[in-house]
Amino acid sequence: MISTKNIISDLKDIPREWIFEYYLNLKEKLTGQDLKILSAFNAKDKIPSMCIYTDTLSGVYKFKDFSSGIQGDGIALVTALFNMPNRGHATNKIIFDYQEYLKYNTCSEIREFKVHDKFKVVDYEMRHWNTLDQQYWMKYKIGSNLLEHYNVTPLKYFVMEKKDIDDTMLSFKFERPYMYGYFRNDGTLYKIYMPKTTDKKFIKVQNYAQGTDQLSFEKDYLIITSSLKDLMVFQKLKIANAECIAPDSENTMIPESTVNKLSKRYKSIIVLFDNDEPGIKAAERYKLKYNFNYAVLPMEKDLSDSVAKHGIDKVRDMLLPLLKQAL
Repeated sequence: MISTKNIISDLKDIPREWIFEYYLNLKEKLTGQDLKILSAFNAKDKIPSMCIYTDTLSGVYKFKDFSSGIQGDGIALVTALFNMPNRGHATNKIIFDYQEYLKYNTCSEIREFKVHDKFKVVDYEMRHWNTLDQQYWMKYKIGSNLLEHYNVTPLKYFVMEKKDIDDTMLSFKFERPYMYGYFRNDGTLYKIYMPKTTDKKFIKVQNYAQGTDQLSFEKDYLIITSSLKDLMVFQKLKIANAECIAPDSENTMIPESTVNKLSKRYKSIIVLFDNDEPGIKAAERYKLKYNFNYAVLPMEKDLSDSVAKHGIDKVRDMLLPLLKQAL
């Protein structure tokens, strides 16, 4: 008699968390918690930039790799890992590999999935500007007027909390130099920036396309930069008839509804991201989805580093023809 014990014919018979554990060789079982690991798509990744998380709508595991911009569910993971032509091929591989796995392993145990709360910023205190702050921002030619215009404020500390799975409350207070709160015009904190922290420079508090509150809609052109810092540096170039916004990160697409509104207000929208591989790939995604042309500045990694090293005039002379070419 032929055994049907290990015959799997449908993806729904395979635990979705198994896909991530198996193909990413995870050391811990997934039971609802979020993980951050080194990129599976970028061998040069030194700081973990690939997030594995439970999707709040579907309740299944997904991933987002900030190093490469690749994201999606388990099928998308396998499609990208093995460079497969479509999701159907990836699904067949998953089914085959799971059947092979069951030949040498017992069926995956039934796990109790628990909703893991995420850390949230619950408190903060502003402080006065000091000499260290001045030295940091002036390196990029960003002065107090620009920082005030874009609501950047130094922080003395901030507190993050979350409820653990046993209902105990976990709380951490962060107090260190070079911490800045990014605020909207109405005083809402949307991001914390810690440029001297190597593993976590940004703490996202709310979704917001940076610089939107400051748009005048009186310019002909809109530039999408990679960060608020690059956005502020762009203002120092004094390129007439253009203003800027910045997404939460290069790998966060500005929503289509927002893009449709902006496209009606400007003659053209140009993307100006970092000139490394992730930045160029992110710009190409904007080109593919929204047909926005992009410029690549062949100087330092990003606009702000270019100004810091080469000065405003040299960067402006290099960038202006590139922007005109992208129009």
